[in-house]
Amino acid sequence: MSTPTIAVLLAAGAGTRFDGDGHKLDAELDGLPIADHAVRAAVEADIGPVVVVAGANAPALASLASELAVGTVTVVDNPRWADGMSTSLAVGVSTARARGAHAVVVGLADQPFVTPETWRAVAASTWPIAAAEYDGRLRNPVRLHHSVWPLLPDAGDHGARHLLRLRPELVERVPSQGSPADIDTLEDLRSWQNRSSTNSR
Repeated sequence: MSTPTIAVLLAAGAGTRFDGDGHKLDAELDGLPIADHAVRAAVEADIGPVVVVAGANAPALASLASELAVGTVTVVDNPRWADGMSTSLAVGVSTARARGAHAVVVGLADQPFVTPETWRAVAASTWPIAAAEYDGRLRNPVRLHHSVWPLLPDAGDHGARHLLRLRPELVERVPSQGSPADIDTLEDLRSWQNRSSTNSR
């Protein structure tokens, strides 16, 4: 049975800039691992099935999917994750194509502050490409209609961003709330933990 839209979360990288204990996606923020926040937002958005593309951190993400929503979240492995983000995007698109999807909405598992409302707003676009806009800058999530899948990179550490620059006439800019901030380093994590602690007082 086909589904019009699939949410794809890229979570395959090794996170080499993070020098804390373990993988950055397992690091705790507001009582949950970073990846949980991103996956839960995609699930809550209810735009379609959620596919998490795993690689370096596959075992932990497989456990995450089973805990979150059996049948709603699927973890697929990218054995070529070390070759760059383009390979993970290709795995996500291939999974969507196999399921008969018309579009994917792509986000990153290390961006825990993207809201369900943003996922829904981007998914609702009828343009070939749609991207969340924060303070004038285009970031994730990005909706890609199946008509533009052949234009995506098949090599290198590039996701959909190069396509936004290459074909701006195809892109709808979707004003978005929340934050596209990603957690790359231990300093990033501590900064957000400190903000959360301050705001809870």
